[in-house]
Amino acid sequence: MHDDELAARIAHEAGSLLRRIQQEAADEIGTRELKDRGDRESQAYLSRMLNEHRPDDAVLSEEAADDLSRLTAERVWIIDPLDGTREFSEGRHDWAVHVALWERGDLSLGVVALPGPGLVLSSADDAREWTHPSTIRLAVSRSRATPLVTALAEELNAQLVPMGSAGYKAAAVVRGEVDAYVHTGGQYEWDSAAPIAVARAAGLFTSRIDGRPLTYNNENPYLPDLIVSNPHLADEILDRIRRVTERTQ
Repeated sequence: MHDDELAARIAHEAGSLLRRIQQEAADEIGTRELKDRGDRESQAYLSRMLNEHRPDDAVLSEEAADDLSRLTAERVWIIDPLDGTREFSEGRHDWAVHVALWERGDLSLGVVALPGPGLVLSSADDAREWTHPSTIRLAVSRSRATPLVTALAEELNAQLVPMGSAGYKAAAVVRGEVDAYVHTGGQYEWDSAAPIAVARAAGLFTSRIDGRPLTYNNENPYLPDLIVSNPHLADEILDRIRRVTERTQ
């Protein structure tokens, strides 16, 4: 299999595994046990498949010890076996599985599986045409939108659309359900690598909130902020973020 085919297959199958676990665990909804089981079983599956099909590649995963030999590797798979454990454990559908590949300095592919709606988004998909929206819709956390994002929404006169995991929010921009996702609440590389690869391939704008590029396979995988947006909104979003930041300093 080509890399993109492998990524799509294992993300889809991990998502199907998680969906079965979720559906068969009605008596565990809302529990820590269900979160842990989902993380553990999806990690075990993805690890087994990558070891079988790409044994020479390095892996960076939320659910595994970080082997810093990846820093000198030419190929590193960056995975989140279950993005949105809270949503998963609550029986919701707005969670995801992330599989991305970093090669020689940059992301080369990404897949985001959305088992709830039964979708797999890939960087191998065709880009789409984007137009300037008449009303801006901004994806935000269901419970903890940061003050900067709240102020940004006011600056943009944007409609806030609460939803679950990071990957699900980024995928909502790719799918055209919202126009931007701006995050400032802290994340790690596995939270965004696959969604960013998919978003870039779809023709969306991506960056840090100060406009710097998002980079991956760093020694410290903490990557606390990002923008994924309709490309026609990029300059306006960056400008409004600067305004908000200057006011609050």
